[in-house]
Order: sequence, then structure tokens, then C-alpha cells
Amino acid sequence: MLARAYTVAFQGIEARTVEVQCAVSPGMPAFSIVGLPDKAVSKARDRVRTALAAMAIALPSKRITINLSPADLPKMGSHFDLPVAVALLAALEIIPKDASEGVVALGELSLDGVLMPVVGALPAAMAAAEHDRALLCPAACGAEAAWVGNTNVIAAATLGDIVRHFTGQSPITPAKPGEVTSDPSTRDLRDVKGQERAKRALEIAAAGRHHLMFVGTPGSGKSMLAARLPGILPPLSATEALETSMIHSLSGLLDAGGISKSRPFREPHHTASMAAIIGGGRGAKPGEVSLAHNGVLFMDEFPEFPRTVLETLRQPIETGEVMVARANAHVKYPCKFMLVAAANPCKCGYLTDPGRACARVPHCGQDYLGRISGPLMDRFDMRVDVPPVAYTDLDLPSTGDTSAQVRERVTAARAVQ
Repeated sequence: MLARAYTVAFQGIEARTVEVQCAVSPGMPAFSIVGLPDKAVSKARDRVRTALAAMAIALPSKRITINLSPADLPKMGSHFDLPVAVALLAALEIIPKDASEGVVALGELSLDGVLMPVVGALPAAMAAAEHDRALLCPAACGAEAAWVGNTNVIAAATLGDIVRHFTGQSPITPAKPGEVTSDPSTRDLRDVKGQERAKRALEIAAAGRHHLMFVGTPGSGKSMLAARLPGILPPLSATEALETSMIHSLSGLLDAGGISKSRPFREPHHTASMAAIIGGGRGAKPGEVSLAHNGVLFMDEFPEFPRTVLETLRQPIETGEVMVARANAHVKYPCKFMLVAAANPCKCGYLTDPGRACARVPHCGQDYLGRISGPLMDRFDMRVDVPPVAYTDLDLPSTGDTSAQVRERVTAARAVQ
């Protein structure tokens, strides 16, 4: 008895179709999974066996072989549990074989048959739509996957619900897309007192998509200004929201299946590794530059980042994409972002303060900012000095335009461009 189901293997934001073949043949009782699975996929046999036992389904005393085709493509992740279970149920003639062949399935099984959420439902739904198949996924992933719109999304809570759906006992209603959210940020540009020159530079940078560097003493408001940049940027278009959400889906960052139209704002710590910034690690996951796609990447204490990490930013800034090359993976991610950096003028931070500057002026400032190479510094279209604000000015009422007013001007400027 041979049955098939389909799932996906992720390579970057691309979801490659994988055929799950299940053969139940005479021989010594065994349950094996072949086709270059990793440990998480290999252990799927134990989760599937126990979940079927919880449904009072006993496996026959025969040899069960699961083949993941193409066999030379690495298979990683717990989302292979559900397609293995669906193919096995079809091979045992519990569900129709044509039903298992008409869906792309992904999901993790608990020991009692409950389907656990997994990452990557949105790219998987797009892959299912390309091959004119439905998507079978856990209920928690249904709202996210339904955003594709071109495919039927069957979001089930348990494995038993899937059996009842395919046998016609209790059909599952197709999932509906989650809500479009727009982050009601409380960070308003009007909250920044003083720094009119820096606020104007922030508006120009937003209108022209310029990379920006703030240089100033500690406490002058560099981070405060940068945090208000997403509030003056226009919301994501439908295409941009889908691109950004696909990357966030692979990283498990989508909340309740909703897609946000607010631009992402990422602010990694200066101790972050190269893999965290550029991407990599197990499975070549997206890094901060890709998670900030169509948004803002803010790097505070810019000279404190390791030089090797800073130099890797040069090519992504120019090309808008990054190739994560590893021994077992070559993955390309989009990374069109606005880079905003903040730095102190020197190591102690008070180069421009006559009362607190050290005796090594001006060499201390040259040495400190000299950690940033010339080609990387050339990527910044604007460099703005941010002087400290006097204590007396902090007691004055707020001045200037709100973020909403500035956003209208930025949107108009981009429309003209």
C-alpha cells in the first residue's frame, strides 16, 4: 500500500515542495523515515505512533517506510509530523488517498494528537497556491496562512478533526485571514524637546530613504530620536507587508496570525554576533538586517560593534539583499532597510564638552570613530551632530509638529519622487 502527501522544506523565504511517500509492506515490524531528515524529523515517527495510539488507531505489524522526496534536500523542523501522519493514514485507508494528495500539510503533533503551531505557514500557503493545493495546518496558524487568499486553508485543532474532515463526518470551515494591525505607537516626535535640527534631519532621511548617523554626548537624545523614526514613515503597502510578514513568519514573530502595516524597527545590542545581524546559524535563519526589511535598523553604540560585523553591512546596504553562505546552505534574504546609527564622539563621550573632555582631545575622538571604516562611513548619507539639551529647555512646553503631521509631509515627498 502506497500513499502520498505533500509538505515544504524552507530555504530562506522560499518553500520547496516535498513529497511524503508512505509504503506499508510485509516484513519485520518497523517504522523508518528516509530522505535526509534531521533529528527532529526522525523523531516524528515516535510522535506520530503515540498520537495515533491516542486515537485508538493501532499500526499494523508490517514494515512502514516514509520517504521524503527529493532525497538530497535537507529536511529540518518539527512541521513534518503532520504530513507523515496524513500519508500514513492514507496508506492505512483511514482517509482517502486523493484527499492526502490534494493538500500541503505542516504542523507539529503532540502525544495526544493536538496540533501545535509551527513557523512558516505563510510561505507554505504560497507554495500550496502555486501547485493548486489546499493547505492543512494547525488551527493557530490558520489566520496567518489565509492571507495568501489563493488557496483553501484547512486549520485543524487535532489529528482527529482532520480524519473527520476528510471522511466527511465534520468538515472544517476554511480559515479566515487575521486582522491588519497598525501599531499605535506612543512614541511621538513632539515628545522630543529641543533638537530641532536633528528632527529636521530625521524628516529628510525618512522622505529620501537616507541612511543616518547621530553623533553626540550621552543623554543628548540620539536613541529617543531614532525610536520615533517608524512613526513618521508611511505605512507598508500590501506588497511590502506580505514580503515583511514572510520573513517574520519564518522567525515566528507574527502575533495571532495578523499582518502589521507598521514598519519594523529592530535595535540589536552591540554584543550581537555576525550570524545574529546578517543571518545564519542552524538552518541559515534570517538576521536583523532581514527582519528590518522595509523598515528601520537602529544600531546604538555603533563603534562598539565588532569590526567584522560592521564590515558585513556594506554589501547588504548597497544591494538590498544578503546571501547567507554556509557549508550546508546558500540562502538569499531581502534586506532593504534604513540604517540609523548612534555613536558617542569619543570613548568617554564628552569630546565637545570643555569641562569634561579628557587630555587626549582630539585624538580620542579620531581613534574612537576611526573604528568605522571609510567605505562603511561613506554609506551614511547624513551625519548629524546632536548636542546636549540644557536642563532649562526641558521645562519648556513641547514644540514642533507631531509624528502624524510629519508623516503626511514624508508621504507627500515620496509620492513626488
